[in-house]
Amino acid sequence: MDVIFLGIVIFLFVLAVFDLSVGVSNDAVNFLNSAIGAKAASFRTIIIVAAVGVFMGAAMSNGMMEIARHGIFRPEQFYFYELMCIFMAVMVTDIILLDVFNSLGMPTSTTVSMVFEMLGATFALSLFKMAQDTTGTLGFYDLLNTEKALSVILGIFLSVAIAFFFGALVQWLTRLIFSFNYRSKLKWKIGIFGGIAATAIIYFLLLKGLKDSSFMTKPTKAWIHDNTGMIVLCCFIFFTVVMQILHWCKVNVFKVVVLMGTFALAMAFAGNDLVNFIGVPLAGFSSYQDYMANGLGDPNGFLMGSLNGPARTSAIFLIGAGAIMVFSLATSKKAYNVVKTSVALSSQSEGDELFGSTKMARSLVRGFVNIANWVVAVTPDSVRRWVNSRFNTDETIMEEGAAFDLIRASINLVLAGLLIALGTSLKLPLSTTYVTFMVAMGTSLADRAWGRESAVFRITGVLSVIGGWFLTAAVAFTAAGIVVILMKFGGSIAIIIIALIALGILVRSNLKYRKKAKEVKSDTLFIQMLSTEDKTEIWGLLKQHIAQQHRAFVDFAIATYQQVTDGFVNEDLRALRRAERALAHQKGNLKSVRRRETVGFRRIDKDLAIEKNTWFHLGTNSCVGMNYNLQRICEVCKEHVDNNFMPLPEQYVADFTGLREKVIGVMERGKEIYTNAQYEQIPALRQDCEKLKDQISKECKSVFDHIQDADPANLTVTYVYLNMLQESQEMVSAYRHMLRAGRRMELDIEGKDDEA
Repeated sequence: MDVIFLGIVIFLFVLAVFDLSVGVSNDAVNFLNSAIGAKAASFRTIIIVAAVGVFMGAAMSNGMMEIARHGIFRPEQFYFYELMCIFMAVMVTDIILLDVFNSLGMPTSTTVSMVFEMLGATFALSLFKMAQDTTGTLGFYDLLNTEKALSVILGIFLSVAIAFFFGALVQWLTRLIFSFNYRSKLKWKIGIFGGIAATAIIYFLLLKGLKDSSFMTKPTKAWIHDNTGMIVLCCFIFFTVVMQILHWCKVNVFKVVVLMGTFALAMAFAGNDLVNFIGVPLAGFSSYQDYMANGLGDPNGFLMGSLNGPARTSAIFLIGAGAIMVFSLATSKKAYNVVKTSVALSSQSEGDELFGSTKMARSLVRGFVNIANWVVAVTPDSVRRWVNSRFNTDETIMEEGAAFDLIRASINLVLAGLLIALGTSLKLPLSTTYVTFMVAMGTSLADRAWGRESAVFRITGVLSVIGGWFLTAAVAFTAAGIVVILMKFGGSIAIIIIALIALGILVRSNLKYRKKAKEVKSDTLFIQMLSTEDKTEIWGLLKQHIAQQHRAFVDFAIATYQQVTDGFVNEDLRALRRAERALAHQKGNLKSVRRRETVGFRRIDKDLAIEKNTWFHLGTNSCVGMNYNLQRICEVCKEHVDNNFMPLPEQYVADFTGLREKVIGVMERGKEIYTNAQYEQIPALRQDCEKLKDQISKECKSVFDHIQDADPANLTVTYVYLNMLQESQEMVSAYRHMLRAGRRMELDIEGKDDEA
C-alpha cells in the first residue's frame, strides 16, 4: 500500500509538469497581450523579457503553499488517504480543464480553477464525513475554510467590474492628455507620465512580486512597509528625470514602460501563482513524508494536522518549476492562441472578428448607443468638438502590424499592476487573469475601438470569456467533487484508472490540436490587406481573396454533394451525420469570410467599391444559397435513412447518378476557370448550367408523370428523390449566379452585360 502512495506522489509531480505547461499557456495572456498587441519590440525580445521575469519570480518565491495545505480545508479533520484523494482529484481536473480552455483560446484563471477544485473535492468528502459522524457535531465550518472560499468569490465579481471601469476611465483621461497623435504632444508630459508609470510598476513589484520572495527577511519587509511613501516619492522623482532624459535621447519611453510592465507582471505571476501549479503535489509530498514517519501504516486512521505548519519548499523545486514555465512560454502554440483572443477583442481597427453576435450583445449595444446619443445631445458643442479632436483615430500612431498603440499598452500594464497591488494590500484575492483582461477591454472601449460595425462581435467575445470564467468555477467544483468520490470509494485501482484516463485525454487533446493547427493555414491575403494602405494593392489582394475562397467553397460543395448523395443511396447514416456537421460549420465559415472581405471593401476606392458591391454580395449570397441547398438535401436524406424507410429504387439511382456527374462536371470546369483566370469562358459555362437545369426539370417532370402509378410503399422515397432533384437544380442556379458575379468582379465590363 505504501508503494502505491509513493506512486501517487510521483504521479502528482508528473501531472504538475503538465499543469505548469498548460497553466503558463493560459496565463501568458496576463503579461504578453499588451506588448505583443502594440508591437513594443520584436516577438523574440518580448518573450525573453517575459521569460526572465517568469524564471526570477519562480526561483525567488518562498514557496509558501498555504492555500494548498490548509487554505481551503482544515487538514486536522482529514485522514491521509482522504487528502491524497483530494490532491489527485484536483490535479486531474485542473490539467484537463485548463487544456480545454487553452485549446479554445479562452483565457481563464488558474487561481480560481485550483481553489474551486479543492473546494469541490473537499465539499464532496465533507458531506460523507458529516453523514458518518455519529456525534452530530461535525459541520462544514469544521471541515471547510469557508471564509477563504467567500473571499475568492467576492474577488471574482469585484475584479471584473472594477478593472473594466477603471480601465475605461483612466484610458479616456490619458487619451484626452496625449490624443492619438501622441508624439506631437509629449514635450514635458512624457517625463511625468514615464515617472508615474515606472513608479507604479516598482510599487507593484515590491508589494506583489517581491514581498514574499525568499531573500526578503522580516526586517526588510517591515522597513519597506514603514517607508513605502518615501520609496514611492524617490522613485517618482528619479524615474521622471530618467524618462525625460531618455526622451531627449530619442528613446521611445512608452516602449520602455511596456517592457518594464511586461517583466513586472510576468515576475509577479510566477512568484504568486506558482502555488496553482506545484502547491498541490508539494502538499501531497509533505503529507506522504509525515505519513511514512508517523502514520504506522494506517492511511485511513492518520489525521494530517501537520499541514497546518509552514511549508518549507526546496529551491530545487522552485528553480525546476521556473525552468519548465520558461520552456512552456517559449514553445507553447496554445499560449499564442489565448493571446490572440485578447488582442483581437481589443484591436483598434476592424479585422477578422473571432466571435459572432448574440441577442444579449445586440441589446447591450443598442442600449449604449441610446445612452451615447443622449450624452451627445446634452453636451455643449464646443466641448464635444474638443473631445472629438482628441479622439481623432485618423491620427493614430501605431507600429506596423500593431493592434493598438503604445499608450494603451502602457495603461493596460500599469493599471493592471496597480489594481493587483491594491487588491493585495486589501487582502482581496484578485485574479491576475481577470484584472489584466478586463483592463484591456475597458481601455479599448475608451479608445473607441468598439465601433458600430464591430461592437456587437466584441461584446459577444467579452461575454463569452466572462461566462467561461464562471463556467470554470462551476465545472471545477463539480468535476473535482465527482472525481474525489470515485477515488474515495474505488480505492487505489480507481485512482490509477482515473489518472491514466486523464493523461489519455490530455495526450489526445494535444494531438488533435496539433492536427487542427496544421490544417488551419493563416489567411495571408487578409493579413496583407490590413497591413497596406495602397488602395490599388488592396483591390488586387481582395480579388485574389474572393477567387481563392470561391474555389475553396466549390471544392467543399463537390465533396459534400457526393458524400450526401452517396450516403443516401448507400443508406450510410454516419456519412450523412458527418456531412450535416460539416455544412453547419461551413455556414459559420462563410459568415467569417464575408466579414473579412467586407473589411477589405471598406479600404478600397469608394467609386470602385460601389461599382463592385453588387457583384460581391451576389457571389457570397450564391455560396450561402448553395450551402443551404446542400443542407436541405442532407436534412431530408438523413431523416429518411435514420427512420429506416425504403431505399432509393435502382432506376432512380441510375438516372440521378448521370445528372449528379453533370452537376459536378460544371463545378469542376468553373474551378479550372478560376484557377487559370480564364473568365472569358464563363458565358459558355453558364449556358451549359442553364441546359443542365432543363435536364433536371425534365427528370422532375418524369417523376411527377409516374408518381400516380408508383408503388405506395415507395412514395416517401420518391418525395425525397424529388427534393434532391429540386435542390440540385437550385444549387446549379446559384452556381450560375456565382459565376456571373465572379466574372463581373474580375473584369471591367462596360455597358449591358452580355449574359442573361
